Amino acid sequence: MNEKPPLDSLEDRAWLGEGCSQTQLAAAHGSGAAEASDDDDRPAWDSKVQYVLAQVGFSVGLGNVWRFPYLCHQNGGGAFMLLYVFLLLIVGVPLFFMELAAGQSIRQGSIGVWKHISPNLAGIGYSSCIVCFYVALYYNVIIAWSLFYMGNSFQYPLPWERCPTDVATNDTVKECASSSPTSYFWFRKALDITNSIQESGEFNPVMTGCLLAAWAIVALAMIKGIKSSAKVMYFSSVFPYVVLFIFLIRGLMLDGAIEGIKYMFYPKLEIWGNLQVWRQAATQVFFALGLGYGSVIAYSSYNPVHNNCHRDALMVSCINFMTSVLATLVVFVVLGFRAKTIALGCVAKNLGLLNLMISSEPNQHALGTGWPWINSTDPSVVSVAEYRQWYAQHSSDLGPTITDCSLEEEMNKGVEGTGLAFIAFTEVMALFPASPFWSTLFFLMLLNLGLSTMFGTMQGILTPLMDNFKLLARYRTVLTVSSCLLGFILGLLFTQRSGNYFVAMFDDYSATLPLVIVVVFETTSVAWVYGTDRFLDDIEVMLKWRPPVVYKYLWKYVCLLAMVGLLAASLLRMVFKGPTYTAWNQTAASEMTLEYPGWALAMIIMLIILASSPVPIGYLHAKLRQRGSLDSHGEQGGGQEMHRELYTKCNSTELLDSRQQTPGEEEGAYPRTAFLPIGSEQYRLLPQQEEEEEEEDTGV
Repeated sequence: MNEKPPLDSLEDRAWLGEGCSQTQLAAAHGSGAAEASDDDDRPAWDSKVQYVLAQVGFSVGLGNVWRFPYLCHQNGGGAFMLLYVFLLLIVGVPLFFMELAAGQSIRQGSIGVWKHISPNLAGIGYSSCIVCFYVALYYNVIIAWSLFYMGNSFQYPLPWERCPTDVATNDTVKECASSSPTSYFWFRKALDITNSIQESGEFNPVMTGCLLAAWAIVALAMIKGIKSSAKVMYFSSVFPYVVLFIFLIRGLMLDGAIEGIKYMFYPKLEIWGNLQVWRQAATQVFFALGLGYGSVIAYSSYNPVHNNCHRDALMVSCINFMTSVLATLVVFVVLGFRAKTIALGCVAKNLGLLNLMISSEPNQHALGTGWPWINSTDPSVVSVAEYRQWYAQHSSDLGPTITDCSLEEEMNKGVEGTGLAFIAFTEVMALFPASPFWSTLFFLMLLNLGLSTMFGTMQGILTPLMDNFKLLARYRTVLTVSSCLLGFILGLLFTQRSGNYFVAMFDDYSATLPLVIVVVFETTSVAWVYGTDRFLDDIEVMLKWRPPVVYKYLWKYVCLLAMVGLLAASLLRMVFKGPTYTAWNQTAASEMTLEYPGWALAMIIMLIILASSPVPIGYLHAKLRQRGSLDSHGEQGGGQEMHRELYTKCNSTELLDSRQQTPGEEEGAYPRTAFLPIGSEQYRLLPQQEEEEEEEDTGV
C-alpha cells in the first residue's frame, strides 16, 4: 500500500513528515484516530433522532420559506427546481458530506478540523466563527420580529387588518391609504423605519425588548450545550412541518389555489441560459445546507465514529429539498389566493365604475346593453377570465377609467424575504376566518424555524472555541451566557429605526462573500492539501465501506470550480452593479432602491475583510512559528536531523520527507510516537530511541 502521508496530530505533523495515515492509525487502535484523540468527557447525542433533528433544524430555516419560493417564482418555476436539484447533487451533497465526515472523523469543531489537516489552515475555522457571529447577530433580530408579530396576533381584529384613523383630521392615515394596512403596520408600527440608512433615528424600545427576549431564549436553550438544545429541537424542528401541512390543507381549499400551483410548476426552460439564474440557484444550494458555518462540522463531531455520515448527508439534503418544495407549495397556494382576491376586487371596482357610467349618462346605457353577458350590477358572478375577454374586445371604447385585471400580473409581483412573511402573508391571514389563530400559528412557526437555525449557528461558534481553548470548555455556561449577552449588545445596531437596513446589509454582503471564501478554502484543503485519496481512506475506516470514487473528482474539480465561479460571480456583481438596498419612503408610501453611502460601503468592506482575514493571518502565523522552531532547534546541534532518523518504514522505498520534519509547534518538544504494526507498511523505533528517551528525561 503506497498512499499519501497524513497530517496527524499537531506535534507529529510538525517534524515526523511521512508517517502512518489516519487510516492506518485507526486500524491500529481499532476505534479510529478520532476516538483516540477525543476526550472521554466529550458530549454525545442521546440518539440518532436527536442528531438528525439538529442537522435538519439548522439547515431548514427561514430561507426555505421565503427565499426558495421567491427564486422559483422569479426564475421559471419548475425549471428552477430542476436546476436546483442538479446543483444540489453535484455540489451541495458532496460538500455537505465532506463537512459531516471531517467533523465526525476528527471530532473537533471547525477550528480543530482544519488545524488537524494542517496548522497553516487553522484560520479557516476562525473565519467560520466570525461569519457565524455575523449571522447570529441579525438572525436573532428576525426572531425578535416574529415575537413582536406573535404578540400582536392575540387581538381581534388583527392590528394590520385596516388602516388607522388620523385623530387630527379624522381621516385614514395618508401613508396607510397610499400603501396598504399590512405595509403600514410593518414599516411604521413594527419598525418605525427611517427614510434611509443615513437617518439612524432613536432606538425602538419594543423591538429592543423583543431582541432581549430572543437572546434569553437562545441562552437558556443552549446553557448546557447539546444536552439542552437537543431537547428543544424535538419541538422546534418538528413543529414547523406540522404548521406547513396545516397551511397547505387550508390553502388548497381557497379560491385561486390551483392557479397558484399551476404557476409554480409551469416550467420555463429558457431561464437555463441565464447565468444569473445559475448563480442564484448555486447560492441557494450553498445557504440551504449551511455550508461553511462550521455548524455542520460541530454537530457531526458529537457522533459515534462509525456513524453512517454518508447516509446522513443524503437524508438531510433530501429532507431540506422536500421542505423547500413543501414551503413553496404553501406560499404559491396562498399567493394564488391573494392574487385572485386582488383580481376579483379589481373586476368589482371596474364594473362598479362602468355601472356609474351607464346610470349617469344615457348614451352609456346603450354601451352597457351592447354586452349583455357582462353583469355590471352584480360583479360577483363575473369571473376574471370573462372580464378580461370582454375588456380585450372593448377596451378602446371604454377610456382610461376602466382598466384590465390580470391574475398573472398579480402573481408576477414576487415578494421576497421579510416582505413575504410580514406583508404578503399577514395580508392573506387577515382574510381568513379566525385570523388571529392563523396568524399566531404562522409566526410561531417562523419563531421555531429561526430558533433551530440559531442553535446550530451558535454551536458553530461555541464548539470550536471550547475544543481549542480548554479554559473556555471548563466554563461552558459562562461562555454561552457571555456570547449571548455580547450578541444582544451588538444587536442593538438593528433595533434603531434604521436597523432593517443594517439587517439587509449583513444578509446581502457581510456574511455571503466570506462564507463562499471559507468553503473555497475548505474544499481546497481536503482535495489538494490533505488529499482526496487519504480522506476517502479515513471515511472507509469510519463507514467500513469506501464511498464511490466519483466524490474524489467532485471534490477536486467540480465543487471547487463551482465555488470559485460563485465567488467570482458574486464579486463581479457587487463591483459592477454596486451595493444597493431597498428603503421605505414615508412621503411616497412606497419602497425605492438606494445606493449605500460611502461610510456604509466602507463598513461592508471592513466586515468582509474582518471575516476573511483569519485565513491569511493564520497561514503567516503558522509559517513564522515553524521558522522559529527550525531556528531554535538548529542551534541545538541539528536536532531535526537526529530525530528524522528515529523512525523509518520497515518496508518502504520512500525516504522521509525532510521538508515536513520540524519540531512540535505547541511545546517545542520532540514527541515520542510509537505506531503499532499495520499490514505490509509499518513503522518501528530504531535503537537510538532508548538513548534519546534518556536524554529527553534528563532535559538534554
